Amino acid sequence: MRFGGIIFGRWETPEEWALAAKRAGYSAVYFPVDYRAETALIDGYVRAAREADLVISEIGVWNNLLDRDQARREANFQRAVHQLELADYVGANCCVNIAGSYSEQWDGPHPQNLTPRAFAEIVETTQRVIDSVHPKRTAYSLEPMPWMYPDSADSYLDLIRAVDRKGFAAHLDIVNVLTSPQLVYRSAEVIDEWFDKLGPHIRSCHAKDIRLGGKLTVHLDECRPGTGLVDYETYIRRADQLRDERVCLMLEHMTEEEDYIQATKFVKETAARIGVAL
Repeated sequence: MRFGGIIFGRWETPEEWALAAKRAGYSAVYFPVDYRAETALIDGYVRAAREADLVISEIGVWNNLLDRDQARREANFQRAVHQLELADYVGANCCVNIAGSYSEQWDGPHPQNLTPRAFAEIVETTQRVIDSVHPKRTAYSLEPMPWMYPDSADSYLDLIRAVDRKGFAAHLDIVNVLTSPQLVYRSAEVIDEWFDKLGPHIRSCHAKDIRLGGKLTVHLDECRPGTGLVDYETYIRRADQLRDERVCLMLEHMTEEEDYIQATKFVKETAARIGVAL
């Protein structure tokens, strides 16, 4: 299993970028440029990652393929295709997006998001993205979300069966599916369920944490790994049991470098305590 996160600081060359990743304690990286970068620069980052033994974990799309504005939806679709092409070109583990939302907020809740109509549209758009590229070295994946599909291990399995493409794989962000006190307090069981049902399909895992506040009604907030309620021993152990370096544990969503430093320390100490090498 590989481990990585956001790289802070400035770098002038791909080699400096790779060195910064190694100094941060990472063995996996997010690819730092998108499909609009010059080919020579893209190739430089691929070469630097390979020479530093860094796995390229993810290339993100992060847009709304269910946008109700047709022009925006088409533009978002084209970006998804180009980013998947880039992921295949560089050999990234996955190209990841969200499924989409009918909300005015690109990733927001909407009463129609968890309906048969939404499920069918997600299947169709996912198939279109994959069929436009036919990836050989990567896979398109959808990050689970609290208020859109896939929102559970079972709904992800339903999507995998319905999409029915070799170029479709699973992505896991366990914090995004811990949506109630009941789930938060039994995070180990939720983690086990996801790996039991989806393990062979998982290409990348996000590393965050979640805390439950005392203010009514229910307040669940993201926080730095090690400062919340996610059972990280179970999370790390189950990811490691896949015995696949395509499965990377990737820190995200923090804004300060010190938080990444402390999160890295926590994750590595937790892994060492249970005998997992990162």
